[in-house]
Amino acid sequence: MTGGAQITQADTKTRYEVFHTDCPARDMVDHITSRWGIWVLISLQSNDLRFFELRESIEGISEKMLAQSLRALLQDGLIWRKVEPTTPPQVTYGLTEFGREVGEPLGELFDRITQRLGSRDEK
Repeated sequence: MTGGAQITQADTKTRYEVFHTDCPARDMVDHITSRWGIWVLISLQSNDLRFFELRESIEGISEKMLAQSLRALLQDGLIWRKVEPTTPPQVTYGLTEFGREVGEPLGELFDRITQRLGSRDEK
C-alpha cells in the first residue's frame, strides 16, 4: 500500500487503520488522550463552561495548554465554541453530540478508577 491513510472496507462501513501513523483517526485519539484533552472532555460533561471556568476546573493546566487542547478538540468536532460580543469577549465551550459520545466512556473509566481506589480517608 502506498501513501495516505490506510482504509479497508469492512462490510459497508469504512474502517481506519489506527495503527498506521498516517491515519487521521489516530490524530483524533492522540488529541482525546493527550495529557489535557481527556480532562477537558470530562470537565465539559456536566456543563458548558467559559475558558476561565475550565482553567479553574482542571488543576495544573496553563492557559497555553488549555488553548491548544481546546483548539485541537474543536478541529476534531468534539467541542463547540461560542463567542459573546462583549468587552472582553465571553467565550463558552461545550461538547458536541460526538464529543458526548466519546466523553461518556472516558467519564465511566474515571469513575471506575476512583471507585477502585476507594476514599482518600481509607488510606
